[in-house]
Amino acid sequence: MPTLDDAIALYTNGQAGQAYELAVRELPARLHAAAEAAQAQGRRGEAEKYRQLALAVKPDYAGGQPKPASSQAMRELPVLLNVAAAAAYAQGWLDEAEKYWRLALAVKPDHSDAHNNLGLLFASRGQWEQAEAAYRQALAANPRHADVCNNLGILLDRQNRHEEALAAFRKALAIQPKHADALNHLGGLLYRQGQFKEAETAYRRALAANPRHADASNNLGVLLNQQNRRDEALAAYREALAIRPDFAEAYCNLGNLLQDAGHLSDAEMAYREALAIQPEYVEAEYNLGNLLAAWNHPEEAEVAYRQALMLRPDYAEAYCNLGLVLAQLKRPGEAEEAYRQALAIQPEFPYAQINLGNLLTAQDRYEEAEAAYRQALALQPGSAEAHGNLGFFLAIMNRHEEAETAYRQALASQPGCVNTSFNYAMLLLSQGRFSEGWRLHETRYHPEQKSGPVSMPNLPFPQWQGEALAGRSVLVWQEQGYGDAIQFCRLLPTLKAQGAAKVGLACRPALATLLETLDGIDAVHPFEDDSQAFPHYDCWTFLLSLPFHADLDADNIPATLPYLSAPPAKIAQWQTRLPSGRPRVGLVWKGYAGHSNDARRSLAKLATLAPLWTVPGVTFVSLQKGSGEEEARRPPRGLAITPLGSALNDFADTAAIIAQLDLVICVDTAVAHLCGALGKPCWVLLPHIQTDWRWLRGREDSPWYPGVMRLFRQGESESWPDVAGRVAEALKAWRAETGAPDDSPPKRRGTWFSGLRRVFGK
Repeated sequence: MPTLDDAIALYTNGQAGQAYELAVRELPARLHAAAEAAQAQGRRGEAEKYRQLALAVKPDYAGGQPKPASSQAMRELPVLLNVAAAAAYAQGWLDEAEKYWRLALAVKPDHSDAHNNLGLLFASRGQWEQAEAAYRQALAANPRHADVCNNLGILLDRQNRHEEALAAFRKALAIQPKHADALNHLGGLLYRQGQFKEAETAYRRALAANPRHADASNNLGVLLNQQNRRDEALAAYREALAIRPDFAEAYCNLGNLLQDAGHLSDAEMAYREALAIQPEYVEAEYNLGNLLAAWNHPEEAEVAYRQALMLRPDYAEAYCNLGLVLAQLKRPGEAEEAYRQALAIQPEFPYAQINLGNLLTAQDRYEEAEAAYRQALALQPGSAEAHGNLGFFLAIMNRHEEAETAYRQALASQPGCVNTSFNYAMLLLSQGRFSEGWRLHETRYHPEQKSGPVSMPNLPFPQWQGEALAGRSVLVWQEQGYGDAIQFCRLLPTLKAQGAAKVGLACRPALATLLETLDGIDAVHPFEDDSQAFPHYDCWTFLLSLPFHADLDADNIPATLPYLSAPPAKIAQWQTRLPSGRPRVGLVWKGYAGHSNDARRSLAKLATLAPLWTVPGVTFVSLQKGSGEEEARRPPRGLAITPLGSALNDFADTAAIIAQLDLVICVDTAVAHLCGALGKPCWVLLPHIQTDWRWLRGREDSPWYPGVMRLFRQGESESWPDVAGRVAEALKAWRAETGAPDDSPPKRRGTWFSGLRRVFGK
């Protein structure tokens, strides 16, 4: 005959279905036996109760002639009902489980385990009041039931009743000091309260009590990672996964750690492992999206965010980050829709307002953009990010005093914020406040992180901090763009002047041949990334840290031109490819498409410069590389131009062509700095919005390139064709002043031709 032990054994071994069948098959007979026993003892009411309970288990039970139940059978009855309920619960049959736990309590009203289990069931349904009542009844029946205290603590914690939860966990531990689950949950509560030391103690006590407590090991990893103790956190996550190989949450947390450490490929594998184990793990999908976005895989990030939103349609953060990748994919309409969806779900979401403001700014919807930034600040007045983004917006709108106030408020809320400090430095430099600007500019990188506007190179020698260089070797590291390298390489000779025995320059390959013409430099090291080996130097420094160390101000800019030159062999190579007509004017109408302000600084098309062709006798040469090359090869009718850009291999080639031109007209790109460094006249078209800091404010010349640079600033309500018209008038005047021959065809007047007139230089 099956026994209670048989049912318990089946349930314990994971055979919940068989345990349930056995318990339910046995219960009617046992309940009828209990009824017969009660009837024989004259307890008619109790006998009727057991008969009704038997019918509740099996309505068509016919009874029979069972022997009266023994005292042991009577003691086993509520336990068997509890097993039936637990087995049903394990199968997901919650209504059936509730029925059997209630039957168990009908047999034994002070059955503490049944009350506790009924509490667990109510909690799983979100029925908080019923769950709490069940736990408290369990404790009334058995005040020293540690498991019930732990479960009550979990319930109270979920309801943010933290002090009551803390008391419940501590009561469980007073009863059973080595209760691993209570210690783990106590650690979680303390962690969320910011009591990290106490939380770590609780987690480690849990693991001492049960070394195979995977949850405690995982939670310890989260705490250690939060404290940047990454090696210890990694070990904790690995231990959790060794205990429970299908622990999806531990894989997700491991992915977060690996992503923060810059191991993006390993992080992706961890997130995907979590999703393989738990395909509907919304947090893993969201984190995978964040990783792919950070890894510059926006298309894949979009897929992950949309999958997360399928799983959780009200996931405001996923909508917000989806908006970021859609904006990156040049789908502004969809990006705006995503941000607004995030705000519809979570109206008090400052980051969505900030991102919306950035998107609207890029679309020149300035009033709406400012309203979004202001709304973000209304939601979170102390937000450094909101103040910083508002400051950036105000700066590009040329509202400089307001921008400075916003930056100062951002830095007051978050001192040392890299991005805010960098943007504030740009504002100061644009005002010619060089001493303040260079000092703040040094915050553009973080010595221990590959984040911020500038990443730290992985070099085996120390960074120069401005100490004496006499007799030492120093490697200067190119940062940021090509134009920055060309503009600031002029400062390398200052290192020699300080006594440096050897000065090397690590630069992008496209600059190497050109920069070898610089005085005061001993070696040029082309590099693609910092993974390659470099010769040993005593120290290294960023190129744009040289102005700070040199105390560079407006009065001491090394501005002797030229400081770079085109290699003679390159000049000879290009001489035969240049058109013979003079004056020769080089044109660049587009910059690097990935530049943050390229939509405003670059011209839409070559035809925007059409007014230049109204000036007679000018020969145009295209230096356009990349975007715009095709236009130069097939220019619009009437805009004759010699296309050379597609044949340029590096900046030495560009320099060789520029050296043989008379003037270059360009948008704000590296070619402008190259012209200046070569001492070649250059006219630069500058956008009204987000004008680069180095051109300062309101000037038509540049202290960086005196005598050769002329700036054409776009007016507030001026279009690029309007600017091109002004440039054309200036070109006409310049051509007259240069004394270059007029090679234009004679004008036809009836049947007569005007005579040719030679204009000589002054």
